[in-house]
Amino acid sequence: MRCVHGQSSPALPAVLAAAAVLTALTASPAEARRRAHHGGGGGYNPPYAAMVVDAKTGRVMHAVNEDALRHPASITKVMTLYLLFEQLERGKMDLDTPLTVSANAARMPPSKLGVRPGSTVTVEEAIKALVTKSANDIACAIGENIAGSEPAFAEMMTRKAHALGMSRTHYANASGLPDSDQITTARDLTILARAIQDRFPKYYRYFQTRSFAFKGRVIGNHNHLLGRIEGVDGIKTGYTRDSGFNLMTSARTSDRHIVAVVLGGKSVASRDNIMAKLVQANLPVAYAGARTSAPVVEVAERPRPAVVAERPVATRTLVASADEDDAVETTNSTGQPLDIAPRGGATPKWRAGAPGAVPASAQAYAPSAAPAFPAPGGKYASRLPTAEPGEARASAPAPREAAAPAAKPVTVSPWVIQLGAMDDEGKAKSMLADARQRGGGALAKAAPFTERVTHGGTTLFRARFSGFSEAEAAQDACKALKRNGFTCFATRS
Repeated sequence: MRCVHGQSSPALPAVLAAAAVLTALTASPAEARRRAHHGGGGGYNPPYAAMVVDAKTGRVMHAVNEDALRHPASITKVMTLYLLFEQLERGKMDLDTPLTVSANAARMPPSKLGVRPGSTVTVEEAIKALVTKSANDIACAIGENIAGSEPAFAEMMTRKAHALGMSRTHYANASGLPDSDQITTARDLTILARAIQDRFPKYYRYFQTRSFAFKGRVIGNHNHLLGRIEGVDGIKTGYTRDSGFNLMTSARTSDRHIVAVVLGGKSVASRDNIMAKLVQANLPVAYAGARTSAPVVEVAERPRPAVVAERPVATRTLVASADEDDAVETTNSTGQPLDIAPRGGATPKWRAGAPGAVPASAQAYAPSAAPAFPAPGGKYASRLPTAEPGEARASAPAPREAAAPAAKPVTVSPWVIQLGAMDDEGKAKSMLADARQRGGGALAKAAPFTERVTHGGTTLFRARFSGFSEAEAAQDACKALKRNGFTCFATRS
């Protein structure tokens, strides 16, 4: 854990409070096993991540796994609303503009408003439905009305994220419903939390909505810290089985302002308690003077990046939800991670392995010496230290390729583990090397290999481990990897 506080005199209480946060996170095994009162956290695997930023200065006040890839769940809807607010600001829509709810939008899984196909809601009703109910059907409808289809809207969301500096974020849908390609980090979400307030102060007030009356129903806000923790004025909760319990928060006094993100809470209660402690520890010591940081604004929007992961082989049964107040999602796969190279680091060089007793597309490999790769939890190898936002970092020298013996053929076992599928074979091999190093005894007899596949003209490289004759052995090894921050799944070869 790394904590930085803006002022020295009250630092000790803040550090003690931060320690209390970590204690709450790792408290008792009973708490970890306990189901949350809204669906539990039983499917959650990645380690907790969090970040607190002083909104006036941009200074990082608290950070844990802040660059680790995570699923945003319904915090996704903050970006959906960002693009809707943009339509309002540009005069392309107003608060009374009707949005048509298509059959596709109407059949989205809960949480949902439950409107009939072909019916309409106003833009203002849509905003309130996302802020309070976290309605997936309305999120999809917003995307379809703005971009023509939800996939096209997701591309707009990704471009906007990158234009804001959210370099490790990729969107696949407008709601946050489970998708292995829907990823972000705690750091990126603090950027979004600041940007939506800087750009749309007039519309940000909707995130303070406590309840929403719609067709005879009164719908309460899922954000339980509103009105409970002094200073909290928004903004969004989120939950899926793969994400854990997430929360983006803004808190302010008359002269101080922070934004904070918690990803991967074990339950609604523990997540809320962690966030409450972060706010109470950091808001009183945030900068109280005039704002020194520039508003978070967009740079020229860049084209959509290359696809760097494939969807899970297994199918998902969506019996719920991108938020915690409805049923949970079930799946026979935990999904696959996107692998993004370290900022400022060169892609490691690898010697190509010789094809063995596997399909021609699958290659064993011999790694070069000490490749530079992202470690679980978002930290990088010591040869490539990270820098705080705004700090300059010298370019790291490219890793020197060491002589290595010729790779031996890999015989693919009946069951394999897949970590991901990348657009670059070096990235896939880097991920395998990292997993092998940190996987412990579970991977002692496993053999790493890459497998080349093509989807719709795009070439990807699967990062896989062979060496499992039974499903149980592969699943146990995958669980060991998850405990070390990896996302993986076991599959038949």
